[in-house]
Amino acid sequence: MTARSLTPAHDDSSCRARRHARVQHLVVADEHALAEAEAMLATLPLCATGRVFLEVPDASWIGRIAAPARMTVTWLDRSVRRGAPGTGQLCRPGTAMTRAAIAYADEVLCDEVAHETHVTLLGGFVATADIVEHLTMTNGFDREAITVRESLSAYV
Repeated sequence: MTARSLTPAHDDSSCRARRHARVQHLVVADEHALAEAEAMLATLPLCATGRVFLEVPDASWIGRIAAPARMTVTWLDRSVRRGAPGTGQLCRPGTAMTRAAIAYADEVLCDEVAHETHVTLLGGFVATADIVEHLTMTNGFDREAITVRESLSAYV
C-alpha cells in the first residue's frame, strides 16, 4: 500500500490483473464541453470502462450525466479546491482536471496498457496541452490514442 492511497502499489503483478485486460477510457472535460462530453459518452459501448473527470466552477453545475455503468464519473468543483500549494488561492480553470487526469494515469494506467487506453480531452488549451505532454512524455502514450477538441488539435 502506498501512503497516498488505500489501494495496493501499482507494479508488474497488478498490471496483469483482470481489470487491465480491457480497453480503458479516460474522458476529461470542463464546463464548456459538458454537452460534448455527454454526447461522446453516449457513443461508447455499454461495457466501456474507465474514468470521466468533469471540472466545473461550482456545485450548481453538478448534475446527472449519462455514462456507461463501468465508467466512474467524478465532478471537480473548482470553488472548493485550492490552487498552487501555499497560496490559499482557489483553482484556476483547468487545474483540477489536469491534476485528476495526470494522477489517474500515473496510478492506474500502466506502460503496458497505455496503448489500450483511449483518452478524450475536451477542455481548455493549457490544461489539454499539459495532459497530452504528461501522457506522451511520462506515461508512454501514443499521441494517436489521444483525442482533443477539433479546435485545439492544431495546437497539441
